[in-house]
Amino acid sequence: MPLLPTLSTFFIVLSAVLVAIGWRLIVKNKRKAHKGVMISAAISALTFFIIYLSRTIFVGNTSFGGPDDIKIYYTIFLIFHIILATVGAVFGIVTLTLAFKRNIAKHRRIGPVTSIIWFCTAITGVAVYMLLYIIYDGGTTTSMIKAILGT
Repeated sequence: MPLLPTLSTFFIVLSAVLVAIGWRLIVKNKRKAHKGVMISAAISALTFFIIYLSRTIFVGNTSFGGPDDIKIYYTIFLIFHIILATVGAVFGIVTLTLAFKRNIAKHRRIGPVTSIIWFCTAITGVAVYMLLYIIYDGGTTTSMIKAILGT
């Protein structure tokens, strides 16, 4: 298993687990604990993003190495995951901003939606990881820098 993709996948799963714990805490009206766990979830998601972005720039992205007859389904699934992750990140930033600005009424409305989107993002992210590195051997990997510089 490649280190950076495994590590980044760990952090995205950890962030989703922490969101679930935070949701449970707020249901129990444990506001201070909720805040701490949700900040930890955000830090975990940010750690994922830093690892993912660094790997994409310096090491590269791995192409799908599975059978050609299912590559189109993988690609469609990957595009769905990328859109979901982007929407989830935007919702996450908005939800955190509302909480930090103490706009709790809006935070309460958008928080559950954000959480569900994030759970789906984590699940589809793990599926992408499994398809790229566990179920099938990964394809070729080319860094963004090499692709830009043509080296």
